[in-house]
Amino acid sequence: MPLVTVDVIKDVFTTEQKQEIIQKVTDAMVAVEGEAMRPVTWVRIQEVEQGDWAIGGQMLTAADVHAMAGGTPGADLKKAS
Repeated sequence: MPLVTVDVIKDVFTTEQKQEIIQKVTDAMVAVEGEAMRPVTWVRIQEVEQGDWAIGGQMLTAADVHAMAGGTPGADLKKAS
């Protein structure tokens, strides 16, 4: 019985998006392990506080992630270089 943990920065995903992540990760696992394992496939979303997650030594906030996802100019983490 697998347990999949998905780490995300707090306030990046809505409740609806987190539900979609859970459904799609479950479906992906079931595609590998078989439908009989669906009832015992666990997915946990672990939210990490903003600023407790970093790339290249630069702390990230939810706003940083939203900017990257939206293609905001300068959101390519050039500050990390």
